[in-house]
Amino acid sequence: MGQASPGSAASQVITPHWQQQLLKCEMIRSSRLPHHRARASAMASRTVTKSAIPITNPNHVKPTNGTDVPDATSKDGGASTASSTPAPTTASESSPVSANSAPNHPSATVAPISEAPRPTAEPPENTWNSLDMGGVNLKTIPHNSGLFTFMFLINLYLNHNSLTAVPPEISKLRHLELLDLSGNALTTVPPEMGMLTQLKELYLFDNQIVILPPELGSLHQLQTLGIEGNPLDATLKGMVQKDGTPALISYLRDTCPMPPPPPQRVWKNVISPAERDALANDPHTETFSVLCYNILCEKYATEKLYGYTPSWALSWDYRKELILTEVMAYDADFLCLQEVDIAQYEDYFVKHLQGQDYEGIYYPKSRYKTMSDIERRQVDGCATFYKASKYQLVERQLIEFSTVAMQRPDFKKTDDMFNRVLGKDHIAVTCLFENKKTGTRVIVANAHIHWDPNFRDVKLVQAALLVEEIETIAAYFSKLPPRPPISLDDQLGPSRPPPMYSDGSKIPTIICGDFNSIPSSGVWEFLSTGSVPPDHPDFMSHLYGRYTTEGPKHRLSLKSAYAAAGDISLTNYTPRFQGVIDYIWYSAGNLSVNAVLGEVDKGYLEKVVGFPNVHFPSDHVCLVSEFRVKPVRDTLPSSSTTSTTNGTHS
Repeated sequence: MGQASPGSAASQVITPHWQQQLLKCEMIRSSRLPHHRARASAMASRTVTKSAIPITNPNHVKPTNGTDVPDATSKDGGASTASSTPAPTTASESSPVSANSAPNHPSATVAPISEAPRPTAEPPENTWNSLDMGGVNLKTIPHNSGLFTFMFLINLYLNHNSLTAVPPEISKLRHLELLDLSGNALTTVPPEMGMLTQLKELYLFDNQIVILPPELGSLHQLQTLGIEGNPLDATLKGMVQKDGTPALISYLRDTCPMPPPPPQRVWKNVISPAERDALANDPHTETFSVLCYNILCEKYATEKLYGYTPSWALSWDYRKELILTEVMAYDADFLCLQEVDIAQYEDYFVKHLQGQDYEGIYYPKSRYKTMSDIERRQVDGCATFYKASKYQLVERQLIEFSTVAMQRPDFKKTDDMFNRVLGKDHIAVTCLFENKKTGTRVIVANAHIHWDPNFRDVKLVQAALLVEEIETIAAYFSKLPPRPPISLDDQLGPSRPPPMYSDGSKIPTIICGDFNSIPSSGVWEFLSTGSVPPDHPDFMSHLYGRYTTEGPKHRLSLKSAYAAAGDISLTNYTPRFQGVIDYIWYSAGNLSVNAVLGEVDKGYLEKVVGFPNVHFPSDHVCLVSEFRVKPVRDTLPSSSTTSTTNGTHS
């Protein structure tokens, strides 16, 4: 290392971090020639071809188009070898945790954890994933360059050109893992580069950069930030020299200024203003609202999973205030929260929500039974709160999916049930309510379904078990006699006679929660259509008794509340996944949707890496819907003549 370049701290004690930095810097400096890496990779490819006999599968049928089709286990572009410009092996590609990493640890620099209920998205498929534009004397990259349409790129080399700026549109290349901008004339890099959260190698060697935008603090997977050869601020450079790239990234992340808050989410009305006015003037109109929210349990909110979030914004003490403020602001009749641990429920939510007329029901996941008193307080579960002045809790029931599965005679002989379903301790909490004034009954189920996309069959089985249990509970609830009026005011008021329900399907039913299933999944199909075929792909050829011989079915006529308002684009927002996995389902035969809480502003989403962040305390967003109860035709005879208009109001 005696030949280190000037300003490389050669006169100081060189840490392993800085030694690695200098070695990579020298390697990059030797790559000045045009398309150096593409040429080297092509040469290596030819050499390997000549010196080795490829081993092929004699039974493999070659695609008719003559191109290699990667199989489902290697969709990541990093595994592709069909590139016309093959990519050299990078640090990220040689890492033991690369394309085939389990989705429960998005950072390639950390060890897996026991559970992280988060799906992930793969980069777009393409036959090549690296682009070498190094050493070709590029002076500028236009904002509308076609380069920014190559969103499948994993490696991009723009080194040793004459660039003085990098357009912010670079942020569109969200799957980049290596970006080399060394040997240009850059004085800064755009803050938007912080959106490239998959980056593991970012080389800025030999530029004129003095300061780095704090937005780069969201690059939580970055292993090497190449800064040698820049007149960089001494404090920032010293962090890399002493403790390496992660120390600098953490500093930038935690000192980044708070971005502007998003606009308030706007309610989306499903009914017209005239219809709403008519309902408001009708004394028989009955409405209620439901909030569904996975609040991100403190135990899961780790820097390993959410390294892009400032440590202070990830702390429970910060997040719990935002969660409570948001939940209380919507003042819903029913609150269905997932990932609430015992300590949070007892010490925080019950304490604060009681003052807002809420009473609660809570059950933790089944694993708490095997733990010590201290450990079990960290087990998460489902909490349901309700307005105590409006509703009476009639009964509550815990649904442990593994226990219910064990009790089914048709499951007992299947190995798949033992090997796949029984090991999952997810639950649902079902509550039976009665309106204190009208006697209307409501079933509210709060569920948290398994997260792992490799267990789609388990998700579908859990959803089927959930609905089957709810139908059984509803049938029991429908047989209970109607509650008599609880006060003289109820008898004198202009209200309908108490409703009677001929069967469980007539009772208004809400099923909400984190289903960890997108709208194209078997879970969504089953809930929304009432059935799936026994050979549905999401069963993954596993055997689950009657479910895989006849297919699961239900009669609840469920619809997604947000589908009535044109759907929502996402309920979960992280760098590696943006989509809908949380739902509020309702029984369309006896409920209608008045309005739903609208989406998070799309302009805001384009500028933030993911949730949680300083404004959103969970990686999920809160869902809220207002429903109106359709009059029940089965009612007790009234002592006075009932107007025929009572049965026609909708």
